[in-house]
Amino acid sequence: MHILVATDADHVVNAVTDALSGPHTSFTICREGRLVSGLVSERTPDLVVLDLQIGSKGGMAVTMDLRLDESSGNLPTVKVLMLLDRQADVHLARRSAADAWLVKPFTPLDLKRAVRGVLYPPDVTAEVARVPVGAESAEEEAVVAG
Repeated sequence: MHILVATDADHVVNAVTDALSGPHTSFTICREGRLVSGLVSERTPDLVVLDLQIGSKGGMAVTMDLRLDESSGNLPTVKVLMLLDRQADVHLARRSAADAWLVKPFTPLDLKRAVRGVLYPPDVTAEVARVPVGAESAEEEAVVAG
């Protein structure tokens, strides 16, 4: 898995890489929001983790840029997890079409759960109960009188 982490804060880089590191995970670190689209174009990540502020450009603007470039066919679709400074910023993540968001401070477990939810959303169709083929309903059961 390849993750693009965009933030200008060292503690955020450390928190994300520490929580998500593994033998099959690589990271690209970007410290300037205006460079994110180019990095996505060069090497499409499985996930983009955006801080609310990334150098001179915010995470909301970066997410909107990614979505516009995707819709025009200039970039592939990427999953975006936005890291927010406060609960009141949730509307920014929603408006920018982020796939998910997490309010700081967060624990490594919170981050892992959020990433799992973005990359592997639950399959709601698997939860629908199905009647096995050949099963009879109560109305179809015949009573045989002898």
